[in-house]
Amino acid sequence: MPLRTLSDPDHLPALDRRYALDRPALGLGAGDPPPRILLLYGSLRERSFSRLCVEEAARLLQFFGCETRIFDPATLPLPDQVTGDDHPAVHELRNLSMWSEGHVWCSPERHGQITGIMKLQVDHLPLAIGGMRPTQGRTLAVMQVSAGSQSFNSVNTLRVLGRWMRMVTIPNQSSVAKAFDEFDDAGRMKPSSYYDRIVDVMEELVRFTVLLRPHTARLVDRYSERREAGTPIDPATDLSHIATAPTRADRAD
Repeated sequence: MPLRTLSDPDHLPALDRRYALDRPALGLGAGDPPPRILLLYGSLRERSFSRLCVEEAARLLQFFGCETRIFDPATLPLPDQVTGDDHPAVHELRNLSMWSEGHVWCSPERHGQITGIMKLQVDHLPLAIGGMRPTQGRTLAVMQVSAGSQSFNSVNTLRVLGRWMRMVTIPNQSSVAKAFDEFDDAGRMKPSSYYDRIVDVMEELVRFTVLLRPHTARLVDRYSERREAGTPIDPATDLSHIATAPTRADRAD
């Protein structure tokens, strides 16, 4: 199964728990079941800094009460390489996206852009398949790692992709410069402003996910799709019709 196992999920050495909210979305909506977050990274290196960032993000999300899955893209074929995309890794990625309520995408910046591995994963997520929507209406947090000075090229591109995939991309984002300096020999992120920003981003992702979860179906309800499917509006049950219908007093006037 193309899933990463998260080591030491409860060990957060860079987090100062005196200032950490264990339930950042409290009061914004139902916290149960735990928000389900899928995390994708964009490098196959043995010491992949985008993967290490994603693992730190996953630990934080679990601390915040979420359920997480980290997809391993190592066996993912190229688009159209396998007839009908009938490949176990493709099926797993799509199933994980269907399972999720939110995503985290983290790409290295290579030649000023996201990597092919990152784009490959998004390319295998169709807008709709079998009447189901693997990405639409889900929340999205974007991050990037750089070998040099801080840049925002990759997160900007990930935002474009998130919009195209009809996802709700949260305002905050993370860009880790000189990522090779930010992790210890065990692959754990050192305390820094970069780590603090990842905490901020994950807090915000949890809040947006919980806030939007009751409204996901309506957020992706579209006139063009209703028309194509031949599904007319029922004024007796449609909330917008009910809200704008004349009241008894209006009719009396």
